[in-house]
Amino acid sequence: MKIIVLILSLILGSQSCSKRESISITASNQKLYFNGKIYTVNESQPWAEAMIIEKNKIVFVGSNSEARNALDNAVEEIDLKGKLVLPGFHDVHMHPMEVGATSTTFTLDENEEDINNYLPIIKQASQEQIDNDWLIGFGHSINTLLTSEESPLLLLDEIVPNRPVIIMEHTSHSMWVNSKALELADFTDSSENPTGGILMKEAGKLNGILIDNAGDIVFQIAQKSLENSNNEYDGMVNYVLPELAKNGITSVSDARTYWKRNQHKVWQQLAEDKMLTARFNLGLWAYPEADDDAQITSLKSLFSNNKNSLLKINQIKLYSDGITHNTTAALHTDYHVDYFNKTTNNGLNYFSENRIAKYIRELEGVGFDFHIHAIGNRGVHEAINAIENASNLENRHRLTHVEMVDSEDITRFKQLNITADAQVAGEFTKPEFWQENVELVGTTLANNLVPIKSLTDANVRLTLSSDWNVSTLNPFVGIQNAVTRNPQNISLEEAIKGYTINGAYVMRQENEVGSLEVGKLADFIVVDQNIFTIPTNQINQTKVIRTVFNGNEIYKK
Repeated sequence: MKIIVLILSLILGSQSCSKRESISITASNQKLYFNGKIYTVNESQPWAEAMIIEKNKIVFVGSNSEARNALDNAVEEIDLKGKLVLPGFHDVHMHPMEVGATSTTFTLDENEEDINNYLPIIKQASQEQIDNDWLIGFGHSINTLLTSEESPLLLLDEIVPNRPVIIMEHTSHSMWVNSKALELADFTDSSENPTGGILMKEAGKLNGILIDNAGDIVFQIAQKSLENSNNEYDGMVNYVLPELAKNGITSVSDARTYWKRNQHKVWQQLAEDKMLTARFNLGLWAYPEADDDAQITSLKSLFSNNKNSLLKINQIKLYSDGITHNTTAALHTDYHVDYFNKTTNNGLNYFSENRIAKYIRELEGVGFDFHIHAIGNRGVHEAINAIENASNLENRHRLTHVEMVDSEDITRFKQLNITADAQVAGEFTKPEFWQENVELVGTTLANNLVPIKSLTDANVRLTLSSDWNVSTLNPFVGIQNAVTRNPQNISLEEAIKGYTINGAYVMRQENEVGSLEVGKLADFIVVDQNIFTIPTNQINQTKVIRTVFNGNEIYKK
């Protein structure tokens, strides 16, 4: 094999390298990507024309002419034809294994306003899926159930009386169930609300609507009936991983790994079988109803942070509160409507401030970073307090969703090194839809949802993510919304950082990926249009035409 060693002695600040160094290049293992518009997300060298990849690493970033001088004829050349190149996207909050599982047997329309129009679909699914122990559906709107003049429980019992039914609302924060499902969960009319959840009742009787963790408890029972199937593994291989590659996503944080259902073992099997085509960090789910000491012991035993593996189990996912449209996001003030006739009407806590602090104290030292769901201003405030009181500030903790944040808490993100993780790909986060929340939380809170500009103006580290499948996983939808959602909009450069280098930071891999620099791993994408020059309202039409992961092309359009 012919080895050509080229010593590139470049002065400080040159286009191709930020410091003087020698690069040893083996031509037969090289690929030259040239004639591109390469946005590196490297502040010292933001733009380039060419990159040289050796095996799985970037060994050169600079101009076409400099790249030519470093090569001979044996190299593989890829002409980018002027296309835009970006680092591979990070999505640090999605639910890939849940998306890939094929347990859902029917889907309802979240825009349907009449509960009776759901019933024929459910009945047909029950007749077609006779071999399943549970009938599992997805997609309805809780408002359709809440406004029903008939009991949602009795309607389900009438059409499916003999086996359990559970239907997940489109946000996953409530479930619609029949009596068989309630029976298997030991929920009765006299049952107390579980931690982080509400058993909805009418005149003291269960009505079939389970809010937040009450629904999740039953859903986990339903999912356990499918444990011996390969649906999660197959769904990842056949659907999720190809979709990630198609959308240019090369790093992911799984935002809820149900370890009691052995989902982490499915992930480990995927890694062992070398099926993974992205870098994954798992966020182990902290079960709200669990005994804290026993759960913490179990979580400690699952920690895994092998630097050479594409799979790391190094994050904890827990919820501070619920969501706004269920009136379970934790507020400092009461909601303007009362769905549950509770003594307090300012939302709920899955984990209290003190419990969050306990988990941080016990698990941060093991190496876990925390991924904390916090939507209401009280939920955000309490989560920040917990980090301030329990963390050593060497953490990479983040709060996700951050829909309502008090101005005095915004500066605390920066002070405590907390990352704000926001999802703006969903239509509901656009300013034109904010008024829909006025009847629930009032004008002041409703008119400043997901304040990403306020956060970046305060120099808070911001990541942008999808919460797939609540919203589309397409990063270009999120980027367009981030730069156009005036008055809470940010620059294009900040939006790209939110999907690249900032995501790499919270996954503890900013020295390996997240920007295109000499010495980093070759994760990058080529897209069909230059999002820096087109109108901002066309960014969401951008298509990935090539995805390179770890030096290998995993998608080409």
